[in-house]
Amino acid sequence: MKIFRNALYRRHDARLEMYRGRLVPCHETPARLDHVLAELARRPVGALHDPVPDDAGLDAALAAIHAPRYLDFLAGAWDEWVALDPANAGTDILPAVWPVRGFRADVLPESFAARIGLFSFDAGSPVMAGTWAAAREGAACARSAALAVAAAERAAFALTRPPGHHAGPDFFGGYCFLNNAALAAQTLRDHGAARVAVLDVDYHHGNGTQTIFYGRDDVLTVSLHGDPRTEYPFFLGHADERGEGAGLGANLNLPLPRGTSATTWFEALEAGLAAVAAHRAEAPLVVALGVDTFEGDPISGFHLRADDYLRLGERLARTGLPVVLTMEGGYAVAEVGVNVVNVLEGFMAAAG
Repeated sequence: MKIFRNALYRRHDARLEMYRGRLVPCHETPARLDHVLAELARRPVGALHDPVPDDAGLDAALAAIHAPRYLDFLAGAWDEWVALDPANAGTDILPAVWPVRGFRADVLPESFAARIGLFSFDAGSPVMAGTWAAAREGAACARSAALAVAAAERAAFALTRPPGHHAGPDFFGGYCFLNNAALAAQTLRDHGAARVAVLDVDYHHGNGTQTIFYGRDDVLTVSLHGDPRTEYPFFLGHADERGEGAGLGANLNLPLPRGTSATTWFEALEAGLAAVAAHRAEAPLVVALGVDTFEGDPISGFHLRADDYLRLGERLARTGLPVVLTMEGGYAVAEVGVNVVNVLEGFMAAAG
């Protein structure tokens, strides 16, 4: 398996996030990838590669899934923040005001505070000096993994942070800034795949991916996740969200209650994979791989154990499809490495 690692992941190392009304240390930290890399050194399942140095191609791919004014804002946000007041260099950026229902979003405000709110949906995703560099390099990893599979590689993994599946066409949140899974899917479409399926197995609904493809029938989006009536991101992920316009029927949500067992989770996985088969995906399957379904995760509520991730990898291999995986959530930091590498090891063992 080709593994494209983000060498810049440590540049995004935010200090505090707003969580339940308090400023707390960020759950999404560089240590997440530290543990995966350490486990890969102990159990190598594939060679580590740098992403393809293809700035023009990456920019075009990003522009296909994200709004230009959003990308422009993210790319320059930190410099603008510091230019407002040099003292801001010691403080990460968090939004404090948002355009809710009935407010206009079509007019781009001049105020920085208004723009950071316009392009975000929570106060838990700090922007800092290295956020853009880390997120963009992660997107390059996702694009490179997709290009490898488009060129007949059986599987490729974008090992990166920050994660991506909560980032939408013009918004960030949930620790996500650029949508790596959506970028991989779009890259596969651009390189000849008539249809693509994205399977999101993170504990939290892939609201950004759903939003990007909601009106399209060429990309099926399937998400297994905690019930949005009680679980973040709350406002999308219900079972009656099936797509719209040309995309009607091309979105499947499988919400599950907090406390879901591995047995029930794997039953939902089978339903998701049946939808992928019915979609007649002619391209590799993109898997948004979150391991925050682990029973010890501090901010989630499913009950998968380490061996279940071996089983997940095996099941993905048995689809017979080439697979692009993108790294998403998982916050039981010490166990993240074992669980991620278990998925890769299970896949490779079953793929033969």
